[in-house]
Amino acid sequence: MKTSDVANNFENGSLFTILNKKELSEGEWNPHQKFAGVSLKNLAVSSDSGGRVSCHLVRVEPGYKLSLHSHENNMEIHEVISGSGTLKLGGNNYEYKSGSVAVIPEGLEHEIIAGSEGMYILAKFIPAIV
Repeated sequence: MKTSDVANNFENGSLFTILNKKELSEGEWNPHQKFAGVSLKNLAVSSDSGGRVSCHLVRVEPGYKLSLHSHENNMEIHEVISGSGTLKLGGNNYEYKSGSVAVIPEGLEHEIIAGSEGMYILAKFIPAIV
């Protein structure tokens, strides 16, 4: 899967907090524990925000998906920064492409299916999940 300039910028950028600066290129990609073909790179974690928010770069390989799931105690915000696919949310199917943003309330089931080019999503969780 080809990385877009925007996804590459997030993968290799910097995180600034009141306490420090962290080089995102030093972080590792981790395979998702439940979903094959999905990897996560933690950009901002609980300790960076006092538990208020976490931010993750999510890579979904072509044709793979994050099957129907929910986050009972976390609102989730997605920003698609590269690639395309489908978001299933609240009984609706939405075209997910670069520039799409979704706000997913706590406890609402959703599914993300990557298209033929895969996709990168900037995912934010409120409160933080890690």
